[in-house]
Amino acid sequence: MAAPHTVVGVEGDSSESGLILSDSSTGDVKRPQFGTRFLTDPRQVFQHNAWDNVEWTEEQEAAAKKKVLENSQPLPAEKQEDYDCRANEYWNDFYTIHENRFFKDRHWLFTEFPELAPQCGLNHESHPEVSGTDDRQSGDAAALPHTDGDFPGSSAAYRILEVGCGVGNTVFPILKTNNDPGLFVYCCDFSSTAVELVKTNPEYDPGRCFAFVHDLSDEEANYPVPDGSLDVIVLIFVLSALHPDKMQASISRLARLLKPGGVMLLRDYGRYDMAQLRFKKGRCLSENFYVRGDGTRVYFFTQDELHEMFTEAGLEKVQNLVDRRLQVNRGKQLTMYRVWIQCKYRKALVQPPETQG
Repeated sequence: MAAPHTVVGVEGDSSESGLILSDSSTGDVKRPQFGTRFLTDPRQVFQHNAWDNVEWTEEQEAAAKKKVLENSQPLPAEKQEDYDCRANEYWNDFYTIHENRFFKDRHWLFTEFPELAPQCGLNHESHPEVSGTDDRQSGDAAALPHTDGDFPGSSAAYRILEVGCGVGNTVFPILKTNNDPGLFVYCCDFSSTAVELVKTNPEYDPGRCFAFVHDLSDEEANYPVPDGSLDVIVLIFVLSALHPDKMQASISRLARLLKPGGVMLLRDYGRYDMAQLRFKKGRCLSENFYVRGDGTRVYFFTQDELHEMFTEAGLEKVQNLVDRRLQVNRGKQLTMYRVWIQCKYRKALVQPPETQG
């Protein structure tokens, strides 16, 4: 089965930061997050380690398309099947080798996704459109999703699920940043090795967090929470690890877990990212889908592909941004173009009649 997993550092992905974001569909420029360093004079490119919001020229994009096309001959079906069947093995091996030395905590998440920050997470009055608390504050019990029952975090006021949690580099910053007893965090990964590393972390608190093994690509697999019970679902460099044929069903299944007004947050690889262009011949599984040297797999998205998946799952667009950055190796005089996509989609407060129930 495909392996949902947080991938940071593989194929040169050692940098995960919040950056200037632009909505290519509207041309809107969003407020600066971490960086405001713009390359206005190409002759100065090696003056800094990175430049923000770098737009590509037509020549660059044409060269990237040509490079991808040259290396797009897919592997034989039997080899693809082998990578699919042994996905769990490859991810467990990955974590056995790296454990928690490979990763950095993602504190930038609170800037890019304020739904995870304490002042927004439990302060429902300031963000009713995110938390969906209009119904709760109005006392309309009939509008509340059912959350009664004996499941982990059933008494929590605000519930977050991270899918593909890896060794906890998103979960633990959330827990450390927010001490509110009303918060409960769930986290899962395809790799049992990764989940065990989370559970044995000294910061793991079973009273505030529940880690479990889960295959995101298996739409029939049960989650430990009922439908309509989560405020936020987080997918950070996770969906790209699934086989493309299984992505839509996985997103649709996750959407059912959200409360009305709940949000799904995603950050993942964009089309023509440096990591895609670095793949050699013999690594392509299908169009824009590749296998790394360690057997793990990765897909490179467009904004439209993600938008279609989220809307097909019944979610409404809040944000769908392309994040482009130019990273520089000044010692070797190398330039590296990164492309990531960041999305935020919300479940409507009032569901259409055909989707209710």
